[in-house]
Amino acid sequence: MKWDDIQQMPCSVARALSIVGDRWTLLILRDSFLGTKRFDKFQKQIGLSRHRLTDRLNKLVEYEILRKVPYQEKPLRHEYRLTRKGVEFYPVLMTLAKWGDNWMADDDGAPIEYTHTVCNHPMTVNICCSECGDVINPKEVIPKVGPGLRAYQAKVKA
Repeated sequence: MKWDDIQQMPCSVARALSIVGDRWTLLILRDSFLGTKRFDKFQKQIGLSRHRLTDRLNKLVEYEILRKVPYQEKPLRHEYRLTRKGVEFYPVLMTLAKWGDNWMADDDGAPIEYTHTVCNHPMTVNICCSECGDVINPKEVIPKVGPGLRAYQAKVKA
């Protein structure tokens, strides 16, 4: 299977990766959550070529993760703002940051610490069960075929 065809796989991870599965896109999303909205600021912070940045931003707009909002008329310029779909990506980035802090940080420690504004305490992300609230242990999770995969399997057999 070619990378361009990964979106067709009956797998939610593969489909998500078809949109956000490269380092530049993840860094654009990271910076969006840190408050960056304008093209030049993205370019300065990430160090990405104009062409590649334009390509990644356009893809994020196409898939409604970011939306373009004009902030200047002459010349016309846009900001890139997270949509609701984009905001729902936050736990993915926070989990990736936690993994990076645990396994990739140097002796100086985590580069960014996060404070929960509701309780005003430093926090880390844990994945919890939506039903009982327990922190998830991968050894305690059983994946089962869902309706999307059953439908795909039925189509393939037909």
